[in-house]
Amino acid sequence: MKFTMKNRMKPCLCISLVIMAIALVMTFMGYGMNLGIDFTGGTLMTYSMGGEFDTGDVSAALAACGVSDAQIAKTGDNATEVQIRISDKENTDELRSAFEEEISKTYPAVEYVDITRVGAVAGRDLINNAVKSVAFAAILMLIYIAVRFDFYSGLAAVIGLIHDVAIMLAFMVLLRGVIRVDSTFIAALLTIVGYSINNTIIIFDRIRENSHKAGVRSLPREEIVNKSVTESLPRTLNTTITTLLTIVTLYVLGVDSIRQFALPLIIGILAGTYSANLINGYVWAALMDWRAASKRKAKAKA
Repeated sequence: MKFTMKNRMKPCLCISLVIMAIALVMTFMGYGMNLGIDFTGGTLMTYSMGGEFDTGDVSAALAACGVSDAQIAKTGDNATEVQIRISDKENTDELRSAFEEEISKTYPAVEYVDITRVGAVAGRDLINNAVKSVAFAAILMLIYIAVRFDFYSGLAAVIGLIHDVAIMLAFMVLLRGVIRVDSTFIAALLTIVGYSINNTIIIFDRIRENSHKAGVRSLPREEIVNKSVTESLPRTLNTTITTLLTIVTLYVLGVDSIRQFALPLIIGILAGTYSANLINGYVWAALMDWRAASKRKAKAKA
């Protein structure tokens, strides 16, 4: 049996829909994304540690004070300062006193630097700006691809883009115990919006070339897509693997703040490669076949 659009695109879309459905059910049950204080509101405390330090010691000191979900990051010159993000549910004054007493046992030179409170309104503004950015990018991509290729290619690419974003959001729910969603996730999301369209453009370019070749253009569109995906696959895999090697290394060796950025990137790159090779081209073929069928029906009626 030929591995065509009907037995390739539909199972792939079903897999994606199942992942999204599970994430949606978890969200309705109260197990949605693990939102950081950038979205929920909270307090940011900064301390100078007086030299090199281990974030594990800071985490242990906070745990001794009853705080287990703080976000800790190194900052300042030579990474000698620590930023601690805590939610609004904590009593900041009591926590500050208890933490300073606890951490001074390990780092006697610790000094208080600053404290900043972040409101949940800032998080809502961040989400609104991210949604507007993704929508604006999708519209511009649709226009560009429609001009360079055709309207249905642009529509298929935008569908693939929405798929990649939805998969990233779904995995943020499924991996809520591993990753927090904060401003770094928004940065990763916008990065993937630009990256995921690249593989799709390469495949669509190959589809256009094959559509004009003698002996190929007479084939069904899904067969042209099959051929184009197969020809582009080595290039796609080489690019994806090379990129993933770097990002996975950052995730394994990086600090917590780097991991919060790297993991969504890894998921987005895999989702983009998946959709570019197994979904987007076949969506284009289905749309083109639908248009051709509509024209035949209109002609028959006339």
